[in-house]
Amino acid sequence: MAVDRLLPTEEAEDLLDLTRAIADRELAPRAAGHERDETYPEGLFATLGRAGLLGLPYPEEYGGGGQPYEVYLQVLEELAARWAAVAVAASVHTLACYPVDTYGTEEQRATWLPRLLGGELVGGYSLSEPHAGSDAAALTCKAVKHEDGYAITGTKAWITHGGRADFYTLFARTGEGSRGISCFLAPGRHELLTFGKPEQKMGLHAIPTTTAHWDGAVVSPDRLVGAEGQGLSIAFSALDSGRLGIAACATGLAQAALDAAVDYANERTTFGRRIVDHQGLGFLLADMAAAVDSARATYLDAARRRDAGRPYSRQASVAKLVATDAAMKVTTDAVQVFGGAGYTREFPVERYMREAKIMQIFEGTNQIQRLVISRTLAR
Repeated sequence: MAVDRLLPTEEAEDLLDLTRAIADRELAPRAAGHERDETYPEGLFATLGRAGLLGLPYPEEYGGGGQPYEVYLQVLEELAARWAAVAVAASVHTLACYPVDTYGTEEQRATWLPRLLGGELVGGYSLSEPHAGSDAAALTCKAVKHEDGYAITGTKAWITHGGRADFYTLFARTGEGSRGISCFLAPGRHELLTFGKPEQKMGLHAIPTTTAHWDGAVVSPDRLVGAEGQGLSIAFSALDSGRLGIAACATGLAQAALDAAVDYANERTTFGRRIVDHQGLGFLLADMAAAVDSARATYLDAARRRDAGRPYSRQASVAKLVATDAAMKVTTDAVQVFGGAGYTREFPVERYMREAKIMQIFEGTNQIQRLVISRTLAR
């Protein structure tokens, strides 16, 4: 069902209407088939880019939508309610554009952002490594400076859109310690760049997640974003925004599960009554609805703080924690509402449940979110 949203402007309302129309036409009919067959949705991100949905929170002067984060996240939620994998990839693309917009030079912004924000180039975010996930400061991939640029050597892991993206915001070591990491706008294709076999994931099958192996590939000096050694601070500042993206995706997924459960409960009958009329089931659905509404409220609170220029790091962690835990519970309860049918692939709720799990893990596990929140309380 359509969510009753409180949007700041008529322009935002029109944008949400456009998003719903595109999502209903381009995403919803294709999601189940691609997820079942584990096939990539060719051309879909170009469609989203042409509609202006891949650069919404960035400046109009560079081809972005100039929208507040409050609006962008609700667009993302609508996409996720139709196809979570595509929404996650769109969120990652937005995250990958952040360093150039925020830390890039004027020349870098003018050169790269129009193509990035218009969806001509779709991006991935390459921070994690096989032995450096939550502990980003432990990464070992190196970028050694040469006359003609930086030679990158090492292995990166868990890259959404790996092997398919046109560019990667990549973090590599240029020195020692936590201040020895730098950020690069790395090309998506290079003769000395190879990708591992896509991970055999529990869900989000249509968008590949891979490792990347850099074997001395040289990137030009103008692809260094920010100063040498600034990479970790860039990564962490970007992750606050990325966590809000995942919170919105999780909320959209939970909303889809709730909608499916409510529809089924209104149609299915037992003991001569619709199952929604049995109090035990009705209360379960009520708790699911409350969880979805709460998740949405937390990410919108954080987004409005971000839009107002106020600190929002703690609120971003709260939103990511609350929304993804809610998605896991709501999708699990949706399977319960469907009973035995929910455990089959005939209905989408089993897929929703599988897709929800990863959202408690990426963009910082929920244990990391609790650590971030507790540290702010300790201060």
